Amino acid sequence: MESSVPSSFTCAGQGCQNPASLQCPTCLKLKMPASHFCSQECFRKNWGYHKQTCHMVAPWAENYGFTGPLRPGIVSRKRHVPDHIGKPDYADDPQGTPFGELRPAPSIEIKTPEQIEGMRVACRLAREVLDAGHAAVQPGITTDEIDRIVHEASIERDCYPSPLNYREFPKSVCTSLNEVICHGIPDNRELVAGDLLNIDVTVYHNGFHGDCCETYLVGGRAACKPKDIKLVRVAYECLEKAIATVRPGVPLKAIGNTIEPHASKNGFSVVRDYCGHGIGSLFHTTPNVVHYKTNRSSFVMRPNQTFTIEPMINQGRGHTTRLWDDDWTVVTTTGLRSAQFEHTLLVTETGHEILTARLPTSPPLEFMEDADVPAQQAS
Repeated sequence: MESSVPSSFTCAGQGCQNPASLQCPTCLKLKMPASHFCSQECFRKNWGYHKQTCHMVAPWAENYGFTGPLRPGIVSRKRHVPDHIGKPDYADDPQGTPFGELRPAPSIEIKTPEQIEGMRVACRLAREVLDAGHAAVQPGITTDEIDRIVHEASIERDCYPSPLNYREFPKSVCTSLNEVICHGIPDNRELVAGDLLNIDVTVYHNGFHGDCCETYLVGGRAACKPKDIKLVRVAYECLEKAIATVRPGVPLKAIGNTIEPHASKNGFSVVRDYCGHGIGSLFHTTPNVVHYKTNRSSFVMRPNQTFTIEPMINQGRGHTTRLWDDDWTVVTTTGLRSAQFEHTLLVTETGHEILTARLPTSPPLEFMEDADVPAQQAS
């Protein structure tokens, strides 16, 4: 046991509330968040439980038929949210049930000026948190460490990290690597030069959610294959082209009718099993924003609606997905890579406003030729 910290921690032993200064050496070796114990005796007594909950790779993975090279790592415990942070309805529910989402919403909410201002604030904070996560991306860092950075950046801004405990999701951000399409769980795997990493941030602030994501080239352009750079670029272009359709009177299905042709002509496919969504006081609500052609959506865009657009683009022609047995991680069935970008949009009287727009201070996106993307503006 390591003993180089002050005794300002509470013992991790089951039912033990004693001050603790001894750190689990295995946690340190695995680069997991440190667990503290009050004594060697308490550590030995709780070792079986501690190992199972903090050091074990998912037992389902041992004989699992993975579609690609990625494997699950060790997932640390849920991070603490201080009591003063406002929380969504699922935050403290044992099953993480989003009770507000269980009530049917037959139409898209038309938000009031006060609600729109609340959305603007939440979305600006989500952008700042995503930028904090992006700034940390480099070879050698773990996605668990990125989760810590995102969690702390959220708390610093008086935000609840929306993914945490949503339907029992165990972490504060989704980190999706390589063949993972979405909902990847942060763990102790270190990033490697040439990886593609998507960071999907949602925060809850003063009663509203803001949602955005981006895909990054780990190690920069020089470390990545041309086909992977092209994938990320086309995924970004798909979102840009879809956003350009957003204005009053346009059928919602125009989004998918715009995205899929651009992906297809570049040799990529559009995921059909997951979609964008309405957002506001609820994390997910009406409408479903479908990203492929020939969808049956009957909704029409109206001023003061808010929703996300978040196309997931796969290499090759395979749009089908597979869900790992952790019940969250969605991967390509081909094992090929996937990329995604996402914004939260407001429909205005004359067009749209990108509520999660990049800022002048946002780190540059690596896939760009000049690694410099200006802040997107409302139109």
